[in-house]
This record gives sequence, C-alpha cells and structure tokens, in this order.
Amino acid sequence: MTKSNVVKAFGYAARDTSGTLSPFTFSRRATGENDVQFKVMYCGVCHSDLHMLKNEWGVSKYPIVPGHEIVGVVTEVGSNVQKFKVGDRVGVGCLVGSCRKCDECATDLENYCPKQILTYSATDFDGTITYGGYSDIMVANEHFVVRWPENLPMEAAPLLCAGITTYSPLKHFELDKPGKHVGVVGLGGLGHMAVKFAKAFGAKVTVISTTISKKQEAIELLGADEFLISKDPDQMQAAAGTMDGIIDTVSAAHPLVPLLMLLKTNGKIIMVGAPEKPLELPVFPLLLGRKAIVGSAIGGLKETQEMVDFAAKNNIMPDIEVVPVNYINTAMDRLLKSDVKYRFVLDIANTMKAE
Repeated sequence: MTKSNVVKAFGYAARDTSGTLSPFTFSRRATGENDVQFKVMYCGVCHSDLHMLKNEWGVSKYPIVPGHEIVGVVTEVGSNVQKFKVGDRVGVGCLVGSCRKCDECATDLENYCPKQILTYSATDFDGTITYGGYSDIMVANEHFVVRWPENLPMEAAPLLCAGITTYSPLKHFELDKPGKHVGVVGLGGLGHMAVKFAKAFGAKVTVISTTISKKQEAIELLGADEFLISKDPDQMQAAAGTMDGIIDTVSAAHPLVPLLMLLKTNGKIIMVGAPEKPLELPVFPLLLGRKAIVGSAIGGLKETQEMVDFAAKNNIMPDIEVVPVNYINTAMDRLLKSDVKYRFVLDIANTMKAE
C-alpha cells in the first residue's frame, strides 16, 4: 500500500504469543469505491480473541489487532456504495471478505466460503493482514457491513459473534419453533445468547451445567425453564429422551454420551464451542435413535442482518460489562477465569486515545 491509499489507524495489538496488548499505530486501506469507513464506538471481547492472541490455534499473524464484534458510525463511503451513508450506525462481525462466486456465497453462506477472509489476523485479497476492532477506525467492503438498528444499543456488539453463532443453528436445525425443547450446554458468552434466542423463538429451554451455582442465573436472570446438573445421574435419567436439540457451547473437552442420552429420536447436538482436543465419540448412542452431532459456525451476512433486526424487535441484549480500552489485559485475565457475565465490551469511542 502506498501512502496515498492508506489511512492512519490506532489500536491495541499483541506482538507475540504472550498475548499482551499494547498501543499500536498502523495503516488501513483508504476507502475504496465499494468500501465503508466507520468510527468504531464499541467492540466486544470474544473468547476466540484470547485463543488467537496466544496463537493457540496455530494461525495467528503478529502483530495482531483482535476484535470481531464491532459497531460504529459511518464516516465515509465509496462511490459505488448503495446501502450506507455517512452517519449510519453499522456493524462488522467475523468476516470481511469471501470469494462472492462459489455455491456458498451464492446462497448467503459466506461463512462457509473456502476463501473467506476473517476480520483479523487473516490475509486479505490484496496480500495485507487484516486488523480487527480493537481500533479507532474500520474499513470494510459494504457487503460485509450490517445496518445497526436505531433502537438497538451500540454496546450490544457481541450479537455479531456470540449472537449469530447461536441464532444460526437454532434457525437452520428448526429449533426456532414453539413447542421445541432445546438444551444449552455452558452458560458463557455463547450459552447465555442461546438461551435468550431460544426463549424468544418460543422454545422450552433447559440449561445443562456441571455445577448448581449457575442455576439461579440460568432461570431467574436469563429465563431458562429448567436446569440440569450433568453430573447428577438421577437428574440426567429423568430428562432422558426429552430434547429436540442441544446447543453445546463448551470449548473444553467434555463427555458427549450423557448429552446424547437427553435427545429424542432424530435429535441433534450442535457444536458451537471449539475444544482443542478431539472428543470421544462412541457410535452406538448415535445408531440407537438416529441421532447426530453436527457443527455450526457464525452465519452469513443476510442472516446476521436478520439476527440483529430480530434482537432489536424482541429487545434481546447480551449481558455485558463495558470497560475502557486500557483495561483490556485485565479483561483477558478475567476472561481466562470465566470471570465475566457474560461478555466484555470495549468502550472504544470514549477511551481509545492515540498516543
């Protein structure tokens, strides 16, 4: 990139696998004819940011500016941009590019495009490395920008990852209907959104956890109907064969067979967490009931827009703790200990100061 076609940006980056974030001045591309540039107001802190900062998945490119739950206000649009104008509220989630030609892209499934470009620490089509939302400005192709509803608080940024990651499988696997019984494993950033969306769809929701300490928040705070302790054989036996589907948000290794026993015939466990180590998978519990274990990853752009509109209409907000940018390393330490209910959000606009 030459000087004339870049804009100066400021953010927080990690330089190595220590994952420690510190101030970072860098360049973004100038607004192209199909691009939207916006001032970042808020950016959610996702658990995957933590994995990426420490290169735990082996794909990180340093320096790394994380953040893929980004909401802001448009400051400039390219000459071909149709959907947005200066002053509009917008969001960017986990993707900033895809091939736009394959079968997946043609059916609004950019999230499964083999050439998808992630919002940060990926190689863009021009060969540059993408930088995420822990920064003051963002530039993205308008196709990968969603309109942020006027009545949805901008700090609800975690909808752009935690929200769509749970909304999409509930819709695709037809668990979005009254009368369905949905189990939710794990009550963190993803799990609490799964409960909220499933309830909004009219489903019966049971939270499944290893510890009773989550019961009060699951039922009283989030509105789940029932709570199940997975280590209690009597409770698990009583619930056997009652669930149409289970959204499994846990990213640590855990046994799947007890969860399979909770499913009705034709039921599915939908994995949205990403354990690093392979899970044990005996086949007989799948055969005896035509059960399935499937996966799901975020959602396409059309569905992401649908999701934020649904959230706005139904007053669905992630439960968040808004923090200043200079708190980010402490936030990461707390996230590692699951010491947040349920998502940190960086107040970029008020606390990001270029140095």
